[in-house]
Amino acid sequence: MTQFLVAMVGVWAFAVLFHAPRRFYGACALCGCVDWVVYLIATTEYQAGPAVASVAAATVLAIVSAVLSIQLKAPSTMFLLPGIFPLVPGAGIYYAAYYMIQGDLTLAAAKGVETLLVAGGIALGLMIGAAFSNIARRLIGTVGRMRG
Repeated sequence: MTQFLVAMVGVWAFAVLFHAPRRFYGACALCGCVDWVVYLIATTEYQAGPAVASVAAATVLAIVSAVLSIQLKAPSTMFLLPGIFPLVPGAGIYYAAYYMIQGDLTLAAAKGVETLLVAGGIALGLMIGAAFSNIARRLIGTVGRMRG
């Protein structure tokens, strides 16, 4: 519960920092909560690695952002950009640089590779979610035209 609330407040703060319209603060915070909860479930319940959990969380985030963009008539990036922040591997980048400065190149390389895998997982998840959203829009549009 604590991580859920911290993700919500953190993403809300980023929405404020990025000058999102006030009416979207709650939706942005919701996106951050949803992707962090998916990440936590993937890592704790399914013992997925950070990269795989990032793929799952980013996929769900992209889909939720697309749905919110339709419902709230706003660009999906309005919700996607602040919502992605809980997944960004900032600590991994820090520790890779720290270990490099300390001279422990083995740990630096391991953290660097893990960080790149997480970043790649986020990118892959966003692409998968965008593809699902586009397919769903086309199917809904096709069904709508068939009925109308």
